[in-house]
This record gives sequence, structure tokens and C-alpha cells, in this order.
Amino acid sequence: MSISRATRRLVARVSLDVYAGELVGLIGPNGAGKSTLLAALAGVDQDIHGTIELDGQHLHTFSAYERALKISWVEQQGAIHWPVTVERLVMLGRIPHLPAWGRVSDQDREAVENALRVCDCNALRQRRVTTLSGGERARVLLARALVAEPELLCADEPIATLDLGHQLQTMQLLRDFARNERAAIVVLHDLSLAARYCDRLYLMHEGTMAASGEVASVLTAQNLAAVYGVSVISGCETVPWVVPVERLRR
Repeated sequence: MSISRATRRLVARVSLDVYAGELVGLIGPNGAGKSTLLAALAGVDQDIHGTIELDGQHLHTFSAYERALKISWVEQQGAIHWPVTVERLVMLGRIPHLPAWGRVSDQDREAVENALRVCDCNALRQRRVTTLSGGERARVLLARALVAEPELLCADEPIATLDLGHQLQTMQLLRDFARNERAAIVVLHDLSLAARYCDRLYLMHEGTMAASGEVASVLTAQNLAAVYGVSVISGCETVPWVVPVERLRR
């Protein structure tokens, strides 16, 4: 797959697979093409050169309704345009499940309650979403994505604005989501959390795929020096960790 804007190639000849039961991490420096690629995989950006398939069917053949039932998208710094309550915003994630002019069912309400609970948003439910902090907004938007009960969740930097506790909570939530027939793709900058929670990683650099595969084979000192321009130390005592030490001269 390749993606261009005007005369600039943002993603070049990239291939990526995601299987049921996997949490896959997209990592790489700023401007590497991660968000552009993820938007294409979610069906948000369809101006691509190449093929995206979901369950063996070309993604472009899905209607917007069918795609909304199968894929949820959590945008980086997602915009919120109306001062509705948190509970109402999360309920909007159930729209793909509602019949035309249908009423909200007990099943819809139960799904909303569960999403508010697992994303630690119960205390926010009657707040206007326009009054939320960046971290609170991120948790609410994740709840809206989860309430749709998709097969594939695409999340672009969902922990970027979260405190340490909610970072761990969110990564565990994504890990738990990607079980059985469901999968998730997440853009991350924290390599220690990527190592701890993801099944496989794709390391992007300047619009291309620099490395992919099992965590240990991607997060090597050589790969990180080549892509990020930093030296690192790492280990796996108790949990995997990666710490940048210094920036290398180029």
C-alpha cells in the first residue's frame, strides 16, 4: 500500500497483517506515516494505492454502515463539536446497531454502562464533553469506540494525554479487547508499553516499514539507533522495558 498527498509520498509500499486475537503496535518517530497508515486501515482515508482486506473482503466494498459495525476508530486528539454529556456521546457509538428510527434498547444501555466502567468514565457521565481535560476526553472517546463492539479497533496514540495509572489501564483494556475474534492496532510512542502489551510490532521510518515481527526482533538496539537516532538500554526483568540514553549524531 502507498499513500500520497499532492506530490509527497507519505507511505510507500507498506504491507501489514493483523490477525484475530492480536494487539499490534505501530511505532516510529514523528512523521513516519503511522497515523496516515492507521487511518487508511480504519477506512477513514480511502485515497490509497493498494488493497486493504477485512475478513477476505476488500474494505472499499463495505458500505459506511457495514464498516462502522466492524471497525472502530480512535483519532489522535479527536474533535468534539457539541456540548453533549459524556453519556450521550458514548451512546452515539451504538448508532451502527440501531435500526432506522429505532429506540435505544436495554442491550445498548448495558453496552454504554460497560464502556463507561472499563474506561473509568462513570464519574464523568453527566459532564459536558467540552469541559473535559485532554486525558478525560481520550478516555471518553475510547469508550465511544468500544461501545460499538467492533471486530477491529484502530487507536491512534490513545495514551498520549493520560496519566501513568490510566496509561496502564488503557493498555490492559486494549490487551483484553484483542482476544478471540477481535483485534486491535494501536499507535504508540512508549516503547516499554509496546513491548509489554503488544503481540507484534511494526516499526515505521520515513513512510516505509523498517522492521516488523515479534517484539524482541523489532526493538533491537540497532533498529532503534537507525530509526530514532538514539542509543537505548533495555531488559525484561519482571516486565519488558526500553529506556533511551542519548541521542546519536547523524
